[in-house]
Amino acid sequence: MIEGGCNCGAVRYRIEGPPLGVAACHCMRCRRQSGSAYSVNLLVSPAGMTVTGALSVFEDTDTTSGAPVYREFCGSCGSPIRSVLGANPAMVAVKVGTLDDPEPFAPGLHVFTRSKIGWVEIPAGVPQFDTTPG
Repeated sequence: MIEGGCNCGAVRYRIEGPPLGVAACHCMRCRRQSGSAYSVNLLVSPAGMTVTGALSVFEDTDTTSGAPVYREFCGSCGSPIRSVLGANPAMVAVKVGTLDDPEPFAPGLHVFTRSKIGWVEIPAGVPQFDTTPG
């Protein structure tokens, strides 16, 4: 079981079952939403994730796919919790920085590297894609 939550404790979550993967996204929208050089996301099945507390949502329609991304966050402290992908409803992208123990979840791939900031270095051997795989 994987657990995590926001800064103020108003939102907590639990993930049952194995993650589908871990991806670092370098697109401008994820960078802005995360407040960092890129966003590291634990990809999980929405059926395996339970959230307690109220999430606020920003419907991001300025996406490459044209499908919205629902960026969910704690309305009290503003911590980003997850993104629900309109183009792929079979998974949600949970922000690794909100996990109680993020250590085991290094990115297994990097996406939207065409938007990567120049000083970001991706480790050798880690798959990277200009946009998304496939």
